[in-house]
Amino acid sequence: MSGTPRLRSAFPSTPQTGNRQHATSPRFSNSNSSLPDVAGLTSLQEPNAPLIPFETIDAPSQRLYVAAFYVALVAWHCFDLWHLFEEDTESLWLFMKWIAIDGIFLFGLPALRIPWLEWSSTTTTILFLVHALTDGIMMFRIPIPLLTGLVALSKLFYDRELAIIHILPEGSAVLNPANEAFCLDASSKSSVTLPIHINQTTPTSIELLRVDLDTATEETIKISEKEARRMRKEAEKDRAHEDPDGPLVLRYTAKRTGLYILQRVVDESKLDVQRRRTSNTVVVACPKAQVKIPGSNRCRNELSNVVLEVEGTPPLKIRYRNFINDVEREASFQSIQPDDFVSPLTRQGSDAAVLRGSKDISWARSQKIMVPINETLTTSGKWMYWVDEVQDAYGNTVTYTDRDHQSSEGWRHESSHLQQAFVVHERPRVELENCSSQRPLKVAKGVTISLPVQYSSTGKRAISDSPYTLKYLFTPEAELSPNGEHAPTAQTKEVTLKNTSQKPGVQHSGLYTLTSVSTEFCEGEVLEPASCLLENPPEPELSLSTEEIFDKCAGNPIGLRVDLDVMGTPPFTILYKMQRKGDSYARLQSEQLRGLRGQLELTPPEAGHYTYTFTEISDDVYKGRSLDAARLTLEQDVKPSASAHFADSSPTRQICLDEAVSFKVKLQGQQPFILEYELVHGGKRTKHKTESINLEEYAITTGKLKNGGDYSLALVSVTDAMGCKEFLKDEAKISVRHSRPLAKFGQLENKRMVKTLEGKKISLPVRLAGVAPWTVQYRKLEDPAIEREIKLQKDNDVLDIDGQGTYEITEVKDKFCPGTIDESASRFEVRWIPRPQLRILEGSSVTFVEDKYVKKDVCEGEEDLVELGFSGTPPYVVKYEEHHKPEYGAKSLRTKELNAALGIASVQMDTSQAGRHEYKFVQLGDYNYDHDPRKYSPLLVQQHVNSRPTAQFTTPGKTYSYCSVETSGEEVIPMTLKGVPPFNLEVEIRHHGSSKAETYREFNIKSTTHSLRIPHRLLHLGNSALEIRKVRDANGCTRRTDPNSPLPRVHISVHEPPSIRPLESQEHFCVGDRISYALSGQPPFNVFYNFEGVERKAAAPSTTFRRIAEKPGVFTITAVKDSASECKAYTSIEKFIHEMPSVRVSKGREEYVDIHEGGEAEILFEFGGTPPFEFTYTRSTNERKGKKSQVLETKSEVSHEHSMRIRASLEGTYEVVAIKDRYCAYAKPGQDLGKGQKLLKY
Repeated sequence: MSGTPRLRSAFPSTPQTGNRQHATSPRFSNSNSSLPDVAGLTSLQEPNAPLIPFETIDAPSQRLYVAAFYVALVAWHCFDLWHLFEEDTESLWLFMKWIAIDGIFLFGLPALRIPWLEWSSTTTTILFLVHALTDGIMMFRIPIPLLTGLVALSKLFYDRELAIIHILPEGSAVLNPANEAFCLDASSKSSVTLPIHINQTTPTSIELLRVDLDTATEETIKISEKEARRMRKEAEKDRAHEDPDGPLVLRYTAKRTGLYILQRVVDESKLDVQRRRTSNTVVVACPKAQVKIPGSNRCRNELSNVVLEVEGTPPLKIRYRNFINDVEREASFQSIQPDDFVSPLTRQGSDAAVLRGSKDISWARSQKIMVPINETLTTSGKWMYWVDEVQDAYGNTVTYTDRDHQSSEGWRHESSHLQQAFVVHERPRVELENCSSQRPLKVAKGVTISLPVQYSSTGKRAISDSPYTLKYLFTPEAELSPNGEHAPTAQTKEVTLKNTSQKPGVQHSGLYTLTSVSTEFCEGEVLEPASCLLENPPEPELSLSTEEIFDKCAGNPIGLRVDLDVMGTPPFTILYKMQRKGDSYARLQSEQLRGLRGQLELTPPEAGHYTYTFTEISDDVYKGRSLDAARLTLEQDVKPSASAHFADSSPTRQICLDEAVSFKVKLQGQQPFILEYELVHGGKRTKHKTESINLEEYAITTGKLKNGGDYSLALVSVTDAMGCKEFLKDEAKISVRHSRPLAKFGQLENKRMVKTLEGKKISLPVRLAGVAPWTVQYRKLEDPAIEREIKLQKDNDVLDIDGQGTYEITEVKDKFCPGTIDESASRFEVRWIPRPQLRILEGSSVTFVEDKYVKKDVCEGEEDLVELGFSGTPPYVVKYEEHHKPEYGAKSLRTKELNAALGIASVQMDTSQAGRHEYKFVQLGDYNYDHDPRKYSPLLVQQHVNSRPTAQFTTPGKTYSYCSVETSGEEVIPMTLKGVPPFNLEVEIRHHGSSKAETYREFNIKSTTHSLRIPHRLLHLGNSALEIRKVRDANGCTRRTDPNSPLPRVHISVHEPPSIRPLESQEHFCVGDRISYALSGQPPFNVFYNFEGVERKAAAPSTTFRRIAEKPGVFTITAVKDSASECKAYTSIEKFIHEMPSVRVSKGREEYVDIHEGGEAEILFEFGGTPPFEFTYTRSTNERKGKKSQVLETKSEVSHEHSMRIRASLEGTYEVVAIKDRYCAYAKPGQDLGKGQKLLKY
């Protein structure tokens, strides 16, 4: 070949440097023909000689260069392979490129004829196939270990600093997701561990906000990176032992009460971790309870007066036990809270019940509440109250005892404030024995005796181990009232006795009445008889009257009839001596008298002078009283007729005061009779004489006896018609009551009023004075027309009644006498303990409609309660039925029971399911009354629970694409809603890579189907997740989604419109240049451009778009679109393509000009392109045989025209080697145009 084909605009060929054949190359022949395209001719060489002579480069060096070139190709292979992995460029194009390069290299290498590298065609073909296989493995990324090694090797030679962004799984942190309850014991240095659930993140620092419960001050708690790392290690150990697949649970130790809020969590990438839910965890003071009992002793039938002091966050519950002499009884109180207390844990409304985001925690403060327990102590012995368990509103439970291992015997070993005991003592009772106003106690003057007190108690036996204090009234006998009662000046005396073996001593005569008795611990009761009359009878005295006894026939005295008149208290014993004159001794004789008179007939058997000396007298009170001072001596020298006697053999009468009494007397002898008798009382005699009695039986009637006591009616003598008078001995006894029978009501617990259960019989104590039996008439003041009568047999009897009212005793009569009523104690009031009553506390949320209470509608799941008011005696027990009629499905019925310790309690409404709920309170009881359906009318509370609205995406999981710039025809997100329109909707947009979520709300959605449009201001580039957070309907019901549950969501992919920018800054290009653009977006791209007025589209598989300038014109990029979305970015990037500059020398002919020395020749240069032109030409030696042409000089010229003439006077070959116009440049191979391809500037 004689040359290389060239473009029409190329430079002219440089003259050949080899030997010229002048015969075939005339100097000026064919001047109009084109120049040859080849720059020079190849010299003739030997057939097997190397292409590059060894004189130029020796064989080893040629092999070294070939090896170096091959190493360079391998490095280029590795670079493309690494680029393929990093950029994911087109594999096929690279494979074809390397097939071509390897083929050219391998098949072109033998043509160089380098020793040792002259392979046969078979060897070359095998090597080519091996390289082709290697290219396929590398470019198509067939996974073999060698490929990985090559990539790693390439990293050693070439590496780039890359900014790699990974979209990590969304992490979260939740404080106490299980809503556990925590409390701290203020009495000890206790602590609790708050769980923080960590999901798919590694926290380095944590911030907690603590709000003090008492002062509401806020405190930020910062957990350092070191502490967080320690917590993380402990959590990983716990997870390995418990649940390796579970979440990581960090545990923060809290030592103070308060509201704890997880405020911030920062991960190891210094980004805020998403807190999926603002969960407020309240750490409260642990509930506690104690028993408070004032004093350790009680009396039977008193109230227990026990207080349970409960402290904690109300409403509280307490469970306690009561031991009565080791007999156990269990009880509990619920809903313990102060009056007018409102807790969001039980009060209606989401704003109150939902604790998230709320810092008002005044309701969570610990409060101290006193729960009274007043039980009637009906059993004596040891009573103990023992707190078992206390629970606060959060469910924090403190258990104090182990039921299986504790008993009442161990109470002393427990903490004293948890259990308290007291002893219930029996009340003492006293009464007088064998002494009353009708049976006086007779005592000798100056002698002290014990008052006959009989001790007993409300139990089975008297209290023997306690001192007694007795109080009694004393009125001297002389000061007693006429009816035998105490005088207003009665003395009150008090005496203390060590035990029941001691009794108070009394000496003075008068009326003694016991008024009260008490032991060391208890007041007692005084039973009847409570009064004792003590008398000091007169000392016995004796007077004598005598009459001789004559023999009626002879008229001689045969003895003495001695009338013995005595004073004192019968019976009497009289001692006398009888001595006959002349005898040396005297005989002692005694006479017994049962009355105040007696007759002694002294008829000695022998005649003589007898002396009778009365020496001593004794009665029932006084013994051995000497009669020496009276000198009662009778003498006689021992020298029957009319009679009378009482008709009754034992004439005795008992009468009342101011009554008369009569006795029948039978008379014998010749009528008429004269009867003498006398009435003796109190040491006084009243003589009576009745004459002319012509009856054989005569009745002696006394006057009204106005003084109480013993009277004696004695027959003195009787005289017949003959005048014969006979002394009589008969005597009748009259007992006159000192006082009238008395009736009054006794006391119960020191008062004449009692409360008892409705319909229960009760025994009212009645105190009676007199002789049994008694007939008592009484009435009820509320029905005074009806008089009732009852017979009572005992001094301390009871009146059984069964109705409430005020009872009054109107009359009393004992066995003998009508009596009187103590007006101050004649009435006794009986009241019924009120039955428990239940009422529904009305307010803004509950009203009474017709026959039921209607509670305000609430939403499903919202906390609500109804407040109950009780009256009666706590604790109260109420049973109620909960009827539920759901919106869909069958009805249901549940029965529940509530125990209330105070007068106000609350019932939690069931709002877990929508529908109509009815609460029927069917049974009511309290401490005193069990439920009685006849006395209680059920209450009905009705409430409608509205279902919460729902909202969901019509096509969950779908990805919707948007452009960052708002355009028409964008997608909408269809939604379906259920509930009562209109709706309010709240959605949350979570952007990947951001810890902050954005909230979007739409209001007044009037249909159950809705097309959601997200404003572009809320859209961020990249992928986002759209979740429904809250929906609210016309009922005011709100449904919030749980952030921890898997939520149906849709995805939003927001794309930045792809962009294109030129990689070169210039606007002008030359034909043959490569125009390059950088694309941003998701490949592949579609590039829209205009060239020569035609709109065209080209595909770009990578982020680089290149085009070769094939011909001149204006190349304009109009738009670009990537594969990530339908976003199309419009632009206008213009590039101007110019043709390459060209030059012709001497009209394009190879011209030979011969001149003489000193002459000149003109050389014409003609230019194609855009002026100005700058060109470079060389002057070389003319070729000669066997010698190469050598460049002598190089010059550059500038032309502003399309042609230029230069005159040359030096010999040589002139050749243009480079040319530039205004926009383009061209140089022959091997020529340097300077620093890059610059435009000409002038």
